[in-house]
Amino acid sequence: MAVVVAAGAAVAVAVEEVPGEVLMVRFLLILALLVVVAVAVGFVFGYNKIRSADVRVDEALGGIDVQLTRRASLIPALVSTVGTFAAHEKAILDRVSDARAALTSATGSNSVAQRSAAEKQFDSAVGQVMALGQAYPQLNSSNNFLNLQQNLADTEDKLAFARQYYNDAVATLNRLVTTIPWMFAAGMAGGKEREYYQNPH
Repeated sequence: MAVVVAAGAAVAVAVEEVPGEVLMVRFLLILALLVVVAVAVGFVFGYNKIRSADVRVDEALGGIDVQLTRRASLIPALVSTVGTFAAHEKAILDRVSDARAALTSATGSNSVAQRSAAEKQFDSAVGQVMALGQAYPQLNSSNNFLNLQQNLADTEDKLAFARQYYNDAVATLNRLVTTIPWMFAAGMAGGKEREYYQNPH
């Protein structure tokens, strides 16, 4: 009888231990599932954050291209106006036309450095044309020339803002793709560091 009681007690203890182990296994499975879900949500959030930062950089670069194109579109009228008063300054007028063509070509490329170099060349050529206004007083008093000067100055202000906006967007993207935890999602999101737009002046 004592043996039966002892065996019954052992079975009762074994039955009581099994539910505790099952609860522990369930708890660990639920915990593992929560960790996996949290990691997946974090990855999706990081992926979307990097993609939106990358798109913002592309949009900002497009804003620079719009202003560069606007500046370039003013050049034929400027060359025509200056040519009316200073036709013998053909070398300067040809230089600004060539710089316009280089700038237009650069806006179609993916290289920020190429845009900046073309803008520097363009600024130099336009500066020489504007200097002709000092050499030719009748040119400097022309309403067309004065309007073009004003339009170029306004466009330069907008371009400076577009450059700053682009560089801010690049700084945000570069910070995301190089810091933990976002860097783990950067490869899958196609995010990579971008180059800053160097001021051509």
